[in-house]
This record gives sequence, structure tokens and C-alpha cells, in this order.
Amino acid sequence: MTSPDPVAHLRPETWERANRLLVRKALAEFSHERLLTPEPEGSAADSTGRRWYTVTAASGAVRYRFAARVMTLEHWDIDPESISRHRDGESLPLDAVDFCLDLRDALGLTDRILPVYLEEITSTLAGLAYKLDRALPGAAKLVAADFQTIETSMTEGHPCFVANNGRLGFGVDEYHRYAPEAAHPVRLIWLAAHRDHATFTSSADLDRETLLRTELGEATLARFAATMTELGLDLADYHLIPVHPWQWWNKLSVTFAGEVARRRLVCLGEGPDEYLAQQSIRTFFNVSHPERHYVKTALSVLNMGFMRGLSAAYMEATPAINDWLADLIDGDEVFRATGLTIIRERAAVGYRHRQYEAATDRYSPYRKMLAALWRESPVPDLADGRRLATMASLLHVDADGRSFAAELIAASGLAPAQWLRRYLTAYLTPLLHAFYAYDLAFMPHGENVILVLRDGVVERAIFKDIAEEIVVMGADAQLPPAVERIRADIPEDMKLLSIFTDVFDCFFRFLGATLADQGVLGEEEFWRTVADCATEYAGRVPHLADRLARYDLFAPEFALSCLNRLQLRDNQQMVDLADPSAALQLVGALTNPLARFAPS
Repeated sequence: MTSPDPVAHLRPETWERANRLLVRKALAEFSHERLLTPEPEGSAADSTGRRWYTVTAASGAVRYRFAARVMTLEHWDIDPESISRHRDGESLPLDAVDFCLDLRDALGLTDRILPVYLEEITSTLAGLAYKLDRALPGAAKLVAADFQTIETSMTEGHPCFVANNGRLGFGVDEYHRYAPEAAHPVRLIWLAAHRDHATFTSSADLDRETLLRTELGEATLARFAATMTELGLDLADYHLIPVHPWQWWNKLSVTFAGEVARRRLVCLGEGPDEYLAQQSIRTFFNVSHPERHYVKTALSVLNMGFMRGLSAAYMEATPAINDWLADLIDGDEVFRATGLTIIRERAAVGYRHRQYEAATDRYSPYRKMLAALWRESPVPDLADGRRLATMASLLHVDADGRSFAAELIAASGLAPAQWLRRYLTAYLTPLLHAFYAYDLAFMPHGENVILVLRDGVVERAIFKDIAEEIVVMGADAQLPPAVERIRADIPEDMKLLSIFTDVFDCFFRFLGATLADQGVLGEEEFWRTVADCATEYAGRVPHLADRLARYDLFAPEFALSCLNRLQLRDNQQMVDLADPSAALQLVGALTNPLARFAPS
């Protein structure tokens, strides 16, 4: 049910808190990306290791002052309570929108990008206010919580992006229905799409009829067939497509009205199962039958640099790509030893609107309005005594400042470095092996990895979101024709950024800082443990010594690749997924924290 007062969370004190936290993040991440250059005040640090810094707008009129310590990888750990804003000696309230206006020159916000970016910032603030206002389980309680409780209790979103919760297109009533943190069960709408305009593909071990019977049941299929018969149509002439309710009511019923009128598309109503939206917004977990597939849908809302549609053309090869990767992992002894698995995207369906395709290029959101895929659930393969948690949870800090990762370590009974090493074996070792053995890179951020936990210890990792976000970077790799799409020409000096940026800078930087801040594990020991994991991996693959030397994980430094700069430059199409390296914003270099632990 929608709240009787859907804007109850938008209260002055909550809004003030949300702004303070988002300004803290903006100062930290924009300083990390060297868009801002904080000036130190004096040289003495306080007992927490923090010093006072000032950031001044280009006009010189507005000044931000705060206490911070600069940690490994130029991570700015800022005390949110210390931040103040001043103009000509007058103290001003903190406001994240004003922050962007004050510093728009430094941030490079053009007249075209600025208004939409401000809307994304405001929406992010509104989402943060909702999370601050919601009574969530503390970190200690999450240790014993189920998979979906953990999923819907996350509050930060992507740790690097400042405007990470835009969801432009959702009204406040729709936010309460469809936002992951609202934890509101959703029933998907099903469309029949004529086979002349729709394509269904599936894994080699799955056929369409088996999938639909398993996902929908005979009674629902009979209901859908009866609806078609009443219209003088035959369901056998159509493919079934699950659709996000927002997409149907706000886009397809209007933008595809001609297809509906001509019975190329027929709305069959809601399916029987209830789902919960995952952190990625457009992916749903089946809570009525957790053993059934996730469903990923097209959703034409703007969020964090992309319109979150799904390309019908891209979907066609999805099952084949997943089959290929699953076979690769299953046949490799290093992958098997780490316990790595993927949850395959086993079937996909897409609708081609020929008029919009004739009018647009491959980037257009009009080509990404109607498609879906079915991804395996991790639940059926879960052994007794194991729990699931999104890897994003390792960065979660609750309202009382307690870290979920710290609570897991405490519950495990292991020494912190031991616990970390178990996690690294499950997560980092497979990423290193994929890179060095196969020139293969994942997009392994927190939302794309599921951890299998036993007594608080990470036992193994499950990678997901495969077909759209893996890349083979070698011209020599042998790929089946159906999988060729994932090959990309990446410059040699950028290949290892798939580890340095995506893993070290965009995840370990935050995890290491959190564990240090909690007094659980110092930064030195954190990065030594990461280095030990990498050294142990190298010892297991002597046949890859040449590649390990060529792409040196212990190099003195690596390029600083800036994610917010991508969004600030183009917040509607940050990156071409077919050529991901072309858009990278590289600004100088970071000192590699592994360099000092390089094996002799």
C-alpha cells in the first residue's frame, strides 16, 4: 500500500540530514577525482588523524570548510558534522543542489547537463531522506537476516557516484511501489507479442514451453490463452513478455499504442507471483517462489548515467553468452577451487518496433523499451546452513554507524585478516584468473555479486548480470559466433584497469576505509592481505608468468579513472557498452597500495 502521506519522509530535519550526508559524499568523491582541490589549513592533525580543509568556488564568494583524513588511494574520509558553508563570513545552510551550483565551474557542468543533474541530485536526496526515515534493522541483526531483507536494507547505492539514485520518471507514488528500499511486492504485467516482431532465445538446456510452464503454471497460461481466444487471436502466434508495471502504464500503452491497436501487442494482465525490486531497480526477485527465476525488465527511467531500458537486439545473444561463460568456469580448475558460479541468464525475449528502429540509431532509448530476460535464482543451489547477501552489504553502515562487514567478522570468530582472506579467495581470485587466463573482465561491483555466507564467513561468490557487462579484451580469444559481441578492443595500458579501477578503487577503497574506521583492520594489513591473495594466485599459475609480468598487479601506480566525470559530461549515455574504454576519463595516477608488498 502507498503511504497515506507519500511525502512524510520529506521533513526539515530529515532533509537537512540528507543534504549533509550527500554534500559529504560530493566533497569526498569529487576531491578523489581531482575535480576539487581542497586546501589544507595548517599542518596539524587532530586525534582522529583529520585536518581542516577548505574548498572555494571559482568566484571566491562561497567556501566549504571540513575536517578530513586522506587515506589509501586518495580516499577522503570526511567528518559530515564538520562541514560548513560560508559566503563573505556568513554561515549558510548545506544544500547539495546549491553545492553543484556553487561549484559548477569546477565540476564542468554545462548548461545542457546541469538541470538534469540537479534533478538527479534532488531525487537522490529524496531517496536518502526516505531511507533515513525508515526503521531498518541494525547491522548486527542483518547478520542473521534473509537475502531479501539485506537487499532492501541497503542505503548507500553505488559508493562512487554522487547522483546515484536519480530514477527520473518515477512519481512519488511510484517510488513507494517500485523503489527497492520500499520493499513493496510487485506483480509483473504480461504482454503477448506477435512472433513477426518478437524474438525468444534460450539456453541449450531450456525451451520456451518449459520455461513458461515453470514460471507461470498451467492455470495462468490457460487464462492467457482464453484472453487471446476472446479477441479472436491464438496465443501460439505470440511470445510472452513480462513487463514492469511502470513501463506498461507510462510508456508502452502510449508510445507503442499503434502496436497495441493492431494486436501486435496484447496486454494479458498481471502474473500470479509477487516480486521484489532489487537494487538495480529493473530486476525482480520472485518472493512467491524464490526458486523461480529473477526477471529483468526494460524500464525507461533515467538512473545513474543511463536510460535503464533493455535492447531487444542485445537480448538475442544473451543465453548463448551465458552458456559459454558457464562452461568456461565449470571446466577450469582454478575457478572450481574458489567455488565461483554464475547465475545464468537462461532466456531472453525482445520486441522490435520497426518504425522507431527506422528512425533511430542503436543508442536510442526507443530501441530499448520492450525486452526481458530470465536469470537463475541462487536459492535452489544453496546448501544447508548457508545464507545469501549482496556484496554491496559489505560497505553498508547502519544508522548507528555500525558496519555490516565488521559485524560479520565478529560473528565469524575469525581474526579480521583471516576473514578478509576467505572473502578475497572467493571474490578476487576468480577476477584475477579471468583476466590473466582468458583476457576476460567482469563488472564486479557490489550489486553484481552475491556472497554465500556460512557462520558469517564468505564461502563463495556468485557473479551475475553477465551478458551486458562482461568483456573479452583479447583479439586472439576463440569465441563462438553467437558470443562474438562481448569482444572489445581495449588498449593494452587500460586492460588492467578492470581490476585497478573496478575492484581496488571502486570497492576495496571503501571496504578498507570502513574496516579501518571501525577499528577492525588497519589499512596496512588490509592491503597486505590483498597482496598476499594476489601473490598466492600467481604461485598457482606459473604457466601465466609472462602475462602476470606484462600486466603487473604490483606496479607502482595506475591511472585514476573517474566515474563521476563520465556522468557530469553525459548523464544520459555515459558509456558505449560496445566500446567501454573510449569514454574513460583518466586524470593522472594513483599510488598502487599493492606496490610496497610486491614479491621480490
